[in-house]
Amino acid sequence: MQHILVYADSLSWGIIPTTRQRLPFAQRWPGVMELALVASGRPVRVIEDCLNGRRTVWDDPFKPGRNGLVGLAQRIEIHSPLDAVVLLLGTNDFQSMHGHNAWHSAQGIAALIAAIRQAPIEPGMPVPPILVVAPPAIATPKGPIAPKFAGAESRCVGLAAAYRQVCSEAGCQFLDAGEFVHSSRVDGVHLDLEQHLVLGQTVARFVEPLLGNDPG
Repeated sequence: MQHILVYADSLSWGIIPTTRQRLPFAQRWPGVMELALVASGRPVRVIEDCLNGRRTVWDDPFKPGRNGLVGLAQRIEIHSPLDAVVLLLGTNDFQSMHGHNAWHSAQGIAALIAAIRQAPIEPGMPVPPILVVAPPAIATPKGPIAPKFAGAESRCVGLAAAYRQVCSEAGCQFLDAGEFVHSSRVDGVHLDLEQHLVLGQTVARFVEPLLGNDPG
């Protein structure tokens, strides 16, 4: 059995746009990925660590615990040995209470990569390969979350390119989700069901080479 940690936010938690409801495991993209890999002959288990509102490295002034850097090394230690880690974060870096741009968020991703690689895992356990997934561009925010994400569609411009550069420098794999899916037609930020299904299949293709030749 191989283990993949998905460290992410509400786009991966599976929130249903404009609601506080959650898609079932088989419909949110980490579950779709697991099912696709199992169907291909790989006995894998996806560990979901997806927190609504999580940033890369910043605090939420209204809700505690949303800084993605805090405790990440310990999560790697808890779940080791891991065969891969998938990072899909950044959307919440552009909430209206922040003044961040794509470069800032990319530096946040770089800090997360470093924390994973420096985690105090037990001797002999592997440092897991990392797949960084850039979220699709934010469209015009709509509905109840519109004030929270006001202006985010402008501040997030260039995010995928900035992530790609960081991943090139860090020597880890990169996937631009925006090449395959788009943000929700309903709220402009999250993923609709159809996008989860496409993204799960896509990430499965990108992560499978990281798992090596041993099917586990």
